[in-house]
Amino acid sequence: MDLEELLRAMDRTAANLKKLESVWEQAKPFIPTGPQLGSSVQYDGLKAAWADLLPGLPPIDGWTITDPLPDIGDMGQAFLDYREIGMPPTEVHAAGDKPEADLAAYRYRLDRARRRAARGRLEQLVALVDAVLPLALGGAARDSLERLENEQTERVEAAVGEIARLLGEDAESLDRWWDLDRHMRFSQAHDWHDIIEFDWPAVRAGIEAKALGDSDPLPVPETDLGHAASGSITGAATLALPWDRLDDDGFERLLYDLLRDIPDHQNVEWLMQTRAPDRGRDLSMDRVLRDGSGGVRTERVIVQAKHWRSRSVNAPVVNESVTTGKLWGPPLVRGVVIATSGRFTADAVSLVERHNSEGNAPFIELWPDSKLETLLAQRPHIAAAHGLK
Repeated sequence: MDLEELLRAMDRTAANLKKLESVWEQAKPFIPTGPQLGSSVQYDGLKAAWADLLPGLPPIDGWTITDPLPDIGDMGQAFLDYREIGMPPTEVHAAGDKPEADLAAYRYRLDRARRRAARGRLEQLVALVDAVLPLALGGAARDSLERLENEQTERVEAAVGEIARLLGEDAESLDRWWDLDRHMRFSQAHDWHDIIEFDWPAVRAGIEAKALGDSDPLPVPETDLGHAASGSITGAATLALPWDRLDDDGFERLLYDLLRDIPDHQNVEWLMQTRAPDRGRDLSMDRVLRDGSGGVRTERVIVQAKHWRSRSVNAPVVNESVTTGKLWGPPLVRGVVIATSGRFTADAVSLVERHNSEGNAPFIELWPDSKLETLLAQRPHIAAAHGLK
């Protein structure tokens, strides 16, 4: 089926589902919770409306809602019957709860089907914007008031418009979505600088999160893991991860998820300012420190991501990171973590050891690929979610 045709069908289905949910909200107060006699003209009308709307829900993976709203007269009589025989009316309560359960199950399936339909095209559009955005500027300076209108800006605008179509209502909930929309409308050079540096990275991360829901499984081999574990196993476990599968944004997002998973890290966030020459964004967090007497305090820590595979992080880069940490505030930055998917040079390690031993602020921590691999080995779900497993 054509993608647009499928999306239109899903949009109409979602509208029909909302109508059914509205009917149920009106009908729900009439559902008896104990013995009663007779029905209600208003409820009977809602019951008829429910039946009229059901054909508007096509099957999803072979399942749809088929049951009518329960007969409240029969339910009220059933409560009386169960009371007479001294049995709990479990089945009667279940009948009253079933319409709401069916609606929730259908919405879950519809949302999952839409994610499946949109996922491949979203990946293509994200890759397109990633490639075209740097070309849209055409070398225009940030302080230029020139309005940028060229083939590349048009391609970005068209791609973002299609992304909005694919995500539907979810698009409006993305971080910086409205900033992106506003900057594209004004379309001056400084707007496109903001799009590249701030808006698109945030929107891109949101798109990736929306494209794969919490209930969508990661791909796994078709094998019985218990049988495999009981058989002859060769080779050895390794901490090494395929870092080349990540781009710069992917590495930052991996760090973000990793930091949030560590219990003593609170308020982890991406910072919007961009000061690093590689245009990477810093992350920040509050680190909780506890002492043996039960005292607790927090300190602000800035984390810089260096997804460098072809070269090691050297002393000048470390110096620059320390300077950047001092510029942040308030609150005062007490620590700077430099995390890289590669290594640190000997002079960088010596610089950090000297800096920390002299008690200079902020305290510097170096996280090379080996430390990240150890942390992720303890959290394989994060590595798997980012395609590293």
